[in-house]
Amino acid sequence: MRRKLICHSVGPGVSIQDLGRSGTLAFGLSRGGAADRMAIFEGAALLGQSPEHAAIEMSGMGGVFEATEDMRIALTGAPMKADIDGTRLTWNASHLLQAGARLTLGSVIKGSYGYLHLGGGVAEPMRLGAQSAHLAAGLGGALGQGAQIAIGADRGTHTGMTLAVTSRFDGGEVRVTPSLQTAYFPRNTLDRFENTQFTRDARGNRMGVKMTSKGQGFLVEGGLVVLSEIIVPGDIQVTGDGTPFVLIAESQTTGGYPRIATVLPTDLARVAQAGVGAQIRFRFVPVEEAVEIHRRDMAEIHALPKRIQPLVRDPSTIANLSEFQLISGVTSGNIHEEEPS
Repeated sequence: MRRKLICHSVGPGVSIQDLGRSGTLAFGLSRGGAADRMAIFEGAALLGQSPEHAAIEMSGMGGVFEATEDMRIALTGAPMKADIDGTRLTWNASHLLQAGARLTLGSVIKGSYGYLHLGGGVAEPMRLGAQSAHLAAGLGGALGQGAQIAIGADRGTHTGMTLAVTSRFDGGEVRVTPSLQTAYFPRNTLDRFENTQFTRDARGNRMGVKMTSKGQGFLVEGGLVVLSEIIVPGDIQVTGDGTPFVLIAESQTTGGYPRIATVLPTDLARVAQAGVGAQIRFRFVPVEEAVEIHRRDMAEIHALPKRIQPLVRDPSTIANLSEFQLISGVTSGNIHEEEPS
């Protein structure tokens, strides 16, 4: 039998996601892919495989899954209640899911999007150069009860690894740079925008997240006559009532609302992962500083495989003790390479 992951039950926002598509913006299709791209890189590091592999993205809650063969898994992103046949699992770690065992992933403890990674990755067909479902465009769709996902051959062997990650699930400061219409907004409005504490509204999806605040909105004179032009994830549009919306993975490709700022790529996951009611404050940084922040962020991504460590557990509770890497947490020095066979 081909390696498969069976979805016995799934939440309403469970889908296959990878790093998204490039080169399709001109054709009206945004990048899409994982709402939290860092989680994809973290899962790849934990399993010692390429970040090009797709994972299962879970919005708010997961489901119950079964492997037809022994499979290595990793859990990243927003932490969820997780267990295998009743044995609790550590988040931000890799584990062995034995054939026939039930993996149960419940609701998020904090944040919005959790990720289930599979050793060998998803082996479903490509659609326009990626495996990710683009829900807004109707390209692929959410997973349903009874779905069986094909899983690729796994070259790796190690499980029981963990990775310390910087929390990005509680809101906080989000750095932004000026956008194409920032100059339309008076200086006092920009200052007020930067000094306002926003709340992540309940209204939001993979296209964008609404930000609410006390006091007057941020509508700018002439903002409603802006010509429709290119839009990218991270842009903050101000709608006709003065409410900011931060666009994320499945944003539209064009739009006519004025953009007050654009979120730095490294901070976009903090917006996407903010749970309902989380507090967010925006801070402008110069473009030069933003470039340097992005450079450091990419360096940290490439260093992830060197940061994984053995997961400390009571050996008497580990049924698959022989599967654990007990000497060293380093499985690869390059996040873009598979483990050798």
